[in-house]
Amino acid sequence: MRLPATSIAAIAFLTLVAVPPAFAEDEPDVDCKNPMTQYDMNVCSDRDYKEADKALNAQWAALKPIVKEWDESLKSLGMIASAEASLLKSQRAWIDYRDGQCDTEEASVQGGTMAPTIYSSCMAELTRKRTEELKSLAEGF
Repeated sequence: MRLPATSIAAIAFLTLVAVPPAFAEDEPDVDCKNPMTQYDMNVCSDRDYKEADKALNAQWAALKPIVKEWDESLKSLGMIASAEASLLKSQRAWIDYRDGQCDTEEASVQGGTMAPTIYSSCMAELTRKRTEELKSLAEGF
């Protein structure tokens, strides 16, 4: 089966526009303190999410050994150690929730130029909230 030339051209075009920058030097020069265009807002909201995700991962890394130590202390007392397994279960459920929620919010503007901003802003907001939840858990243990 042979594809028509227009199909091949469309696939080639989509491949070119769908490929993200490969190197940090390809990062757009956008002033996120004063975004002027929708493109700027899209770039800045993506950066905001990436920053929030780094903070979440750092908090996760800090919490895991605390929870593991808690479970070890429970085991030493002959009790059931379930904090680490419960934490992992809750994190997986939270990721599913976050992704579904942000997909839903983005769907309200799907196809529009502001869709990336809506999606990334949702991801950043929910990620920051989860980071605070993990901090509270760490303090509780």
